[in-house]
Amino acid sequence: MTALKTPAPAPTRGRPDPQPPRRVGFSQRLGRWDVKFSPYLYISPFFILFALVGAFPLVYTAYVSVHEWNLLGGQGEFVGLQNFTDVLGQAVFWKSVANTFSIFILSAGPQLALAITIAALLDQNLRAATFWRMGVLVPYVVAPVAVSMIFGRMFADQYGLVNAVLGGIGLDAVGWHSDRFASHVAIATIVNFRWTGYNALILLAAMQAVPRELYEAAVIDGAGRLRQFFSVTVPQIRATMVFVVITATIGGMQIFDEVRMYDAQGLGGPSRNWMTTVLYLYDVAWGNQKNFGRAAAVAWLLFLLIVCIGLINFFLTTRIATSDGERPASRRRTKELIARAQAASQARAAGADAAHRAEPAEPADPSPPDPGPDRPGSQTTPGGDR
Repeated sequence: MTALKTPAPAPTRGRPDPQPPRRVGFSQRLGRWDVKFSPYLYISPFFILFALVGAFPLVYTAYVSVHEWNLLGGQGEFVGLQNFTDVLGQAVFWKSVANTFSIFILSAGPQLALAITIAALLDQNLRAATFWRMGVLVPYVVAPVAVSMIFGRMFADQYGLVNAVLGGIGLDAVGWHSDRFASHVAIATIVNFRWTGYNALILLAAMQAVPRELYEAAVIDGAGRLRQFFSVTVPQIRATMVFVVITATIGGMQIFDEVRMYDAQGLGGPSRNWMTTVLYLYDVAWGNQKNFGRAAAVAWLLFLLIVCIGLINFFLTTRIATSDGERPASRRRTKELIARAQAASQARAAGADAAHRAEPAEPADPSPPDPGPDRPGSQTTPGGDR
């Protein structure tokens, strides 16, 4: 007796058999996680550190600024924006802001000009180039308190070295501590002494990245040293100059050590002639007022002022750094340009197609084709076809 068996279904032609889902191993899954999350882990230390020492103090200062907070009595009641109103109503605050801007302007311009000049000199073929390049960084590594004390003695009104030199060449002595503008010049000199070498090294690194072929082409065209500097060097390092200007702006608005150690009292001199905003903040918090709420309000006002100055500075320097006066391409402008180019391409293609259809077809030649001369090899010989 023959057993009946159910025939197996025949495979469908043209359709592959369904396969079970492929299992992903732990190592493959780990590799995917590595590709996805490892970049975030690499940059996370900076943001964690910034959150601890940057974002948290900023938020906590905002919390303190809206409370009555005394150095000895501690936290008080919520006062809203009263601390900001009190600070803006004090004439010393506005005088400190004016002093900060004056010292910043007197220091930023000469500092950048000297840094570019020193960097251009260090970019030449000098003997012991490393010694000279490290030498310009020495003022930066000296403690700012020591530099301020030395320069404070040099700019002393009666027995200072600077007034002695001026008297030696027949000029009158300058009241470096009694005159407001003269004190700003002296403090700006201290700032320039400390930061010019640091900025010069940054600009020197940018100059050494300029392709030497550009200088060779300029020499072939007959350009001199000065022409090469303004036509080749300066345009090539404009992005680095923007960075130097912005950092100098932020640093110039936070001057404290130089003005604190410029005289023995450290409170901005007579009538607060050289008191900056940061020194005013220090005086409000730990000076006569001992008011942490107002000091926090000063800190936030200074922060907003630096942000505004930084944005204006960034806008101006970016406009200057953009070549040929063109605006930097934004994402929206890029999309508009791409859409415009695609529309123009489609219009050209449609016009070419229409022109091709409008052309009349060439009439067919009624004459039979010319058989041409008979070639010897083309003749059929009798008996050739077999």
